[in-house]
Amino acid sequence: MRRVIGQVESLCPYCFKKIVGQKVEYEDKVYLEKSCEDHGFFKTLIWEGKDYETWSDVEKFTTPNVVSSEVNNGCPYDCGICSGHRQETCCVLLEITNRCNLKCPICFASSNENAKEDISIERISEYYDYLMKCGGPYNIQLSGGEPTLRDDLDKIIKIGREKGFTFFQLNTNGIRIAKDENYIKSLTNVGLNTVFLQFDGLRDEVYSKLRGQKLLRVKLKAIENCKKAGVGVVLVPTIMQDVNINEIGKIINFSIDNMPAIRGVHFQPVSFFGRYENRDETYRITIPKMLREIEEQMKGKMKIENFMGGGAENSYCSFHGNFLVNEDKSLKPLGSKSNCCCKPTSSKQSREFVAKQWSAVKNSSNKKDTKNKFTKSLDDFLDRFDSYTLAISAMLFQDVWNVDLDRLKQCYIHVVSKDMKLIPFCAYNLTNIDNNSLYRR
Repeated sequence: MRRVIGQVESLCPYCFKKIVGQKVEYEDKVYLEKSCEDHGFFKTLIWEGKDYETWSDVEKFTTPNVVSSEVNNGCPYDCGICSGHRQETCCVLLEITNRCNLKCPICFASSNENAKEDISIERISEYYDYLMKCGGPYNIQLSGGEPTLRDDLDKIIKIGREKGFTFFQLNTNGIRIAKDENYIKSLTNVGLNTVFLQFDGLRDEVYSKLRGQKLLRVKLKAIENCKKAGVGVVLVPTIMQDVNINEIGKIINFSIDNMPAIRGVHFQPVSFFGRYENRDETYRITIPKMLREIEEQMKGKMKIENFMGGGAENSYCSFHGNFLVNEDKSLKPLGSKSNCCCKPTSSKQSREFVAKQWSAVKNSSNKKDTKNKFTKSLDDFLDRFDSYTLAISAMLFQDVWNVDLDRLKQCYIHVVSKDMKLIPFCAYNLTNIDNNSLYRR
């Protein structure tokens, strides 16, 4: 039975023309259906289950601090950000190099190992100034390409710290960190908070398929060196059907076994943009699919009900859940969809939560009153809570096939473009059927 749930604005996967689409429910699945008068009809899976409409929370819109672009053609053509955007910036990606020491077939940035020129450190300094004028300090993700190919990364972090930015996250494949223990120490010494480590599984076969070479030992060594350097680690698995979807539980259990060095797992199901060429819709992974896999592979220790949709961002963009890991490795869920008092509902709250949760654990206080049993028990609990709370989350990026412009207007993860504009992440990375980009150059 076909039931229309709602109407959306979307894009044609061929020409990027804005077109009208419908969210349509067929029994236990929801699809985005849309037509372009020049390129025909498209149908994309966006949900699996009966709870699509109940997943969404009341949306809280916020006008961006600074509007840099006028609205001429409407979303997504006037990004910069324009006055039509409905959320403040939370996290900003600085792509500081196009070079990479891998050539992953799924790379959304289509990074090139032969790229020669990096963005200058002087230009990066100008980016920092621009972001402060736009309402910063925001959380900064140093990305690429592979940012560790730069020898001046410590200087980039130091300059950002001097200009008032307080949280720095390094998006990396971990190769240089594994090879050079002193490199990660030099970054930690100038204020790096978190390593966002590409980590697709616990079998070399997975890395051979997704990254082009065996990398498991490299990943494990990188985690070891991060631990020695005192920097927090978040594992970032790209999940693909028939490759590593059955690794989800193993990755979570690995993170539990390696706490408190590992602070969380942030899953990213593969999206159909960039270098990724397999546009087979049977490979589409939805939020309900991810949550079912987590519950099944964790044998019920994590349940679907322990997770909730995005807070400041659109509910259908992500999910997250926090768990206290007890000494016996049992898990206590902290919050749920029905009791979401700990859920960030603004960009500012999200920035603060990420900065606290993903950073390395600070040393416990030495001021405990060992004579007072109640005080000692409370201190022990608080230390346990700070050190052994595991954040499990996922971000399902939009591509040109499933993009919903209403969701895009709520994006709070932004990329600084070369002409110094703030572009929502999914808009920046949109590529059409011919692999042409709307924004990325």
